[in-house]
Amino acid sequence: MFLYSFAWVVALTVSAPWWLWRMATTNKYREGLRERLGLVPARLILSADSRPVIWLHAVSVGEVIAVSGLVRELCARLPGWRVVVSTTTRTGQAIARERFGAENVFYYPLDFAWAVRAYLQALRPRLFVLAETEFWPRMLWECQRAGIPVAVVNARISDRSYPKYLRLRFLWRRILRGLAMVLAQSDEDVSRLRNIGVAADRIRLGGNLKYDVRATSDSALVEAIRAALGDGAKLLVCGSTLEGEERILLDAWPELVAAEPEVRMVLAPRHPERFGVVAGLLDRSEAPWIRRSEWVDGEFGAGSIFLLDSIGELASVYSLASVAFVGGSLVAAGGHNPLEPAQYGVPIVMGPHYENFRGIVDTMRAREAIRIVDAAGLSGALVELQRGGDAAMGVRAQQVFAAESGATARAVEALLALLAERQTPGHEPIGVRD
Repeated sequence: MFLYSFAWVVALTVSAPWWLWRMATTNKYREGLRERLGLVPARLILSADSRPVIWLHAVSVGEVIAVSGLVRELCARLPGWRVVVSTTTRTGQAIARERFGAENVFYYPLDFAWAVRAYLQALRPRLFVLAETEFWPRMLWECQRAGIPVAVVNARISDRSYPKYLRLRFLWRRILRGLAMVLAQSDEDVSRLRNIGVAADRIRLGGNLKYDVRATSDSALVEAIRAALGDGAKLLVCGSTLEGEERILLDAWPELVAAEPEVRMVLAPRHPERFGVVAGLLDRSEAPWIRRSEWVDGEFGAGSIFLLDSIGELASVYSLASVAFVGGSLVAAGGHNPLEPAQYGVPIVMGPHYENFRGIVDTMRAREAIRIVDAAGLSGALVELQRGGDAAMGVRAQQVFAAESGATARAVEALLALLAERQTPGHEPIGVRD
């Protein structure tokens, strides 16, 4: 841990000019800085609140949405307990505060002893739960020293990170052997976790929490867009796009409009700090466009593009799509979650880079429930699907979504069993509600 902390200090010192420049020019890293440095926000420390605490960490938006059902069920089953949630990103923080209440949400501390210990001492969690594989050595070490069991839900090891873990598995084994329980997304993840050092008897197959996410299609924005579209309109929803993908989509747009004159596009960049950049691309294109933040007259004409410059509305907008493109996949970024449109029975197109969701995409491909294309084949695939070239694809995607559900219930039961197992004399009864 000394060597790890020393390496952290060196890395931050060397990169300090870049971080200072980013904080000076954007709000992305300034927000929550005090919390990241170990200054526990007063809203978390309730002197009159003696409820035992479960601390759950979800990095960003995708993880927050995935664990929402888990948090809800834990609160219902443990009425005398408190569940607090930390995030790393600003967008994840916004969604978490909306879903779990600002008083229960905070920024995850930097992985230094003083910052980690400040939160552990303030919250005194009975259980620390990680979503996916956000392994921070200092946090795991301090939890082990304090006797706090650590569980991992929705665990996965991506293609990109797996070789890095393997190269340092002699170190990771020392850190990961203390995990109390790991629920992996797939059999492949079980094998990879075992290979990097997690004890075999602590890992089990839990499934993917994201199959249990049920986004509502009942929102003011959805109703407004539905009214603006009218009869006969078709809608392409392009979600979670990254730098480089918007240009590819805009280049393909004239061909799609020529083939299907009544089509419209909703374009939803992944990161809020890029809303302005994408607006600039739209300004330079020949397509008519509007932005959600300025949309007041309810018009959404044929051939136009709707820039969704908001947070938390994309999942419900997918319900209106006749075809969906899931971003982060035409560029080498690992892809984003295709299950959001799949739950509505929408035909889905992704690029070839989907490593972050390999298990989900492979399942969908095996059942012909998704179309994988490169940039050159994008416009042709979109035209074909908008014309109903594979009308049953969306139905098959919805069937995959329904068939793979159940991970949340399994995770809840496993966490409750772990808490019961770890009960020690002097602790309050868990008080599980049937």
